[in-house]
Amino acid sequence: MKILLPVDGSPFTKRMLAWLATHDEWLTGQHEYTVLTVVPQIPPHAAAMFPADQLKSYYDDTAEAIFKPIRKFTAKHDLATAYVGKIGHAPDVIAKLAEKGKFDLIIMGSHGHSNFMNLVAGSVATKVMAACKTPVLLVR
Repeated sequence: MKILLPVDGSPFTKRMLAWLATHDEWLTGQHEYTVLTVVPQIPPHAAAMFPADQLKSYYDDTAEAIFKPIRKFTAKHDLATAYVGKIGHAPDVIAKLAEKGKFDLIIMGSHGHSNFMNLVAGSVATKVMAACKTPVLLVR
């Protein structure tokens, strides 16, 4: 099974990883994992003030800071894992990659807001579920 793990380095990412660690059926060699982090794009008018290589370094360093503890987790559990860092609006990028990469499942942490809070403020998880056909397993 191809599984997409969108992460942002928050406590909700840690909760999702802890959930995975307690469910042995997800930690087998039969699954192929892709860990995705989406770094918000710096507005073009602000980005124009920096050299392209400096912006690239910023995006790469930000993604790697999020990936570092997850690399330890996947190594500890001997999981076949690819790491992808993208730039943009997280819900759109996650949904697009899930469809394009033909993933079977997305597993992601969620803030656990009430339906009212999701209606008012929205959430990445809610927007991902609305934007793609790939099943989403939310860990709260």
